[in-house]
Amino acid sequence: MERRATIKDVAEAAGVGVATVSRVLSGGSASPQTRERVLAVAAQLDYRPSALGRNLRQRRTGGMGLLVPDLTDTFHAQLAEGVLACARSAGEPVVLGSTGGDPEQESELIGMLLEQSVDRLIAVPSGDVETWAPAIRAGMTVVFADHLPPGPAAGDDPAATAMTDLMRLDGLPSAPQPRPLDVPSVVADDRAGIRTAVRYLRGLGHKRIAFLGGPGQDRRVAAFREAVGSPVDEELVVFGTGSRDSAYAAASGLFQSRPDLTAVLAGGNVLGEAAVLAARELDLRVPRDVSLVMYDDVPWAELCSPPLTVIAQPGRDMGYRAAELVLRSGGRRPRGVVLPTELIIRGSCAPRR
Repeated sequence: MERRATIKDVAEAAGVGVATVSRVLSGGSASPQTRERVLAVAAQLDYRPSALGRNLRQRRTGGMGLLVPDLTDTFHAQLAEGVLACARSAGEPVVLGSTGGDPEQESELIGMLLEQSVDRLIAVPSGDVETWAPAIRAGMTVVFADHLPPGPAAGDDPAATAMTDLMRLDGLPSAPQPRPLDVPSVVADDRAGIRTAVRYLRGLGHKRIAFLGGPGQDRRVAAFREAVGSPVDEELVVFGTGSRDSAYAAASGLFQSRPDLTAVLAGGNVLGEAAVLAARELDLRVPRDVSLVMYDDVPWAELCSPPLTVIAQPGRDMGYRAAELVLRSGGRRPRGVVLPTELIIRGSCAPRR
């Protein structure tokens, strides 16, 4: 095998010192003539800087971490695809981990990444702010995607906290509540998406609309409560724990306990899948017996019979933008990003007579 060219080889061939080559290749100052000569020699020798050596000097492993609850979830896969695309264009490797939606497992993975000196991390969080505090204190640059971790105080009202977040993202004034984690995020405009879907169902004549929610969906629940208005029928707001079995149990229980409901808004694609299966098992016809709207547009939604009406959020773009934010670390702290959603009307909703 041919010996790989070193920075010393480039320096000797270009007639300059090793420090000059390093400065040119890292974007430092050099005369135009020197820069041109060094780059030409480096290209001729096919010189590639040693990532290991560079990272050891900087005391970091290089690359970034990405933590998601479930890699088999279509939305999380789309988000990961966006992160990988951005990282690839920047020449950064990505350490990928699945938390299973378990805060303890998430905490272990955070600790592992800190031990490996990974200093940039994108996460769809499962744990609360206490889970993430060690990473922030250690100086890790963190960007949350899809949603934020819940607050630290057990006595906090999740709906009130979520509504404060919504108002802050919308640029509206709210009571001063300092966030325990000053971390940028890339999220979809849940409030606008949920509100548009509820208005659409109301326009079709639906009055008893249920919400099927899961972990990390406090903002969507708060948006639903706001959209349906007071008083909210609490029996029509139900939750699964995150697994497919739990989602199915929640959907089935909802349909059986409230046969008078006329429409369901599922807070995610796993919940939407559960609602479709539960309705089929209980011989409920969509949309004749119950109309269904799902948050997330995934390939199988259009293949259902009938195709599902969805609130589409840009999963791949969310991942790409999150990677862009985390790569900007080192300068001024980046601001969070709110991406638009879109109501895509298909065949799973019908007028209520």
